[in-house]
Order: sequence, then C-alpha cells, then structure tokens
Amino acid sequence: MSKTAFMFPGQGSQCVGMGADFYEACPKARAVYDMASELIGIDMKKLCFEENEHLDQTEFTQIALLTTGMAMEQSIRACGLTPDVTAGLSLGEYNAIVSAGGMEMADAMKVVRRRGILMEEAVPAGEGAMAAVLGMEDAKIEEILSGISGAYIANYNCPGQIVITGYEAAVAEASEKLKEAGAKRVLPLNVSGPFHSPMMEAASQGLTEALEGVGFMELKIPYVTNVTGQYVRDTALTRGLLIQQVASGVRWQQSIEAMIADGVDTFVEIGPGRTLTGFLRKINRDVKGYNIRTYEEMHQVCETLL
Repeated sequence: MSKTAFMFPGQGSQCVGMGADFYEACPKARAVYDMASELIGIDMKKLCFEENEHLDQTEFTQIALLTTGMAMEQSIRACGLTPDVTAGLSLGEYNAIVSAGGMEMADAMKVVRRRGILMEEAVPAGEGAMAAVLGMEDAKIEEILSGISGAYIANYNCPGQIVITGYEAAVAEASEKLKEAGAKRVLPLNVSGPFHSPMMEAASQGLTEALEGVGFMELKIPYVTNVTGQYVRDTALTRGLLIQQVASGVRWQQSIEAMIADGVDTFVEIGPGRTLTGFLRKINRDVKGYNIRTYEEMHQVCETLL
C-alpha cells in the first residue's frame, strides 16, 4: 500500500512573496497568517509577502517559514491530501509536529518565535561558521572532524552533501583538511550562526523555558525527528527532542531512509524552494517527490495524487 509523507524545509528556503497566493485564495491559509500576526505581534503579510530587511534574519525567518508552511498545509488538507507521516528539516520539524497532531499551531508559533531569537543571540557575530562539504563519504568527514576541536557535523543532507558547523577557525581548518583529503568542494554558508552545534547550548537552555508551558497532544500519525532520524510515535519524547535538536546534528538522510523502509513511496515538500526534493533524488530515485510552493502547484499535485 502506498504511503505519503509531508516534508517541511528549514531556514534558507525563505523567499519574498512566499505564501501570498495561498493567502489570497484560501480562507484557511489566511486564518493562519492572521493568527500569527496577532499572536506574535508582527505583520506576517508584510514580512512574508513584501521586500524587507527582516526576512533573512534568523529571528524573523523562522516564524515566517513556520507560518507559511502551516498556511500551505492547511490548504492542502482542505483539498483532501493527507500524510501518513511527516518530517521537517531543523525548523521544519515544528511544522511536522503540528501536522502530525502533536502540538497546537499557536504554541508552535510562540515557541518558534522565541527559538529564532535564541538562535540569533546564542553566539556573537563572527565567532561561528558553517560550510557545505560536497563529494566525500560521511565516515571520512567524521574521521577528520574528530581531530579538530570545535568543528562538528550539522546536517547529514544526502549522499555526498554534509554541512559542518562550529567555531570559525575550526571550520576553516576543517575545510582545508577536507579539501586536502579529497572533498570535491567545501562551500562557506552565509548564515548568522553555527547552528546545530554545541555552541547553541544557550539556545537549548532558553528553549527549555519556552517549552515549559506547552502541552503536547497524542500524535495522530508519527513524525520523524532530526535528532535520531527515526519515527516518533509518543509525544512524551517531543519536548526533550526539540531541546536537543538545536545543538545536535540533523539526520535528514537517515530520516528519509527510515520513511522509505516503512513503505513511504510518495514525498510532498511543502514550502518555498525545492531543497528537500533535491536531497530525496540523491537518496533514492525510486520514490516520487513533489513540490508545493504555489497555490497552482497544490492543485496540480492534488490532482495527481488523489
């Protein structure tokens, strides 16, 4: 029997105008943006739909992407397309948990707004860095990084693409050693901090406080956590996993592999960009991947799958 997964992208996928057509065409999507604006005290339409200086700043990016992803997801469900499992990369995991029924949307909005601020403030500018390593086996990268203090793996994205993170000098040293050892390319990333590293410990501590008042609900379907790359079926685990996730590596490739092993053969990426679908093709070309970035694409995908 065919199974479908909803996938939600993380920071870096944002773009001006994302979700505007959903807002105009779908009352359910409009309600999500309006809820976020009221709860967070930010004009989400202005943040997401208009040119501005805030959309690429972590403290605003995260709530913008969460809101856009949930607005799109609500519209997709209204068309009749539903998932058997959900997953999200980094920030996108909050979308996945809400979509799986484990967290109220309003709670996710408040926590993610706080998460963005915490991650923005966790490390002074210039102290941390991230880089994408292309064309090298995971084990070799792990071996090289094990000898460099302050450099870590942030993301296992797909075969041949790993993201490293940590102190700026350590990432620079690791980059040189990885190139010397045969990496095809090592590309510095334009990010505001060393995300998914132990340097984010202050953000983890702050997130512990932010999650204290959140009541998690019984999951309607499972979701896959970044921390282990495995299914979560009990939301008693969710609070701890979300706290841990900020400072630990994202096991995205392992997440996709776990879903495929469970029989998932159809993946729908919900949100701006095509990053996750691109990773999917490199992980396994035998499964189907679809993008929903626009209202028109939503109808095309729904017509294909329903």
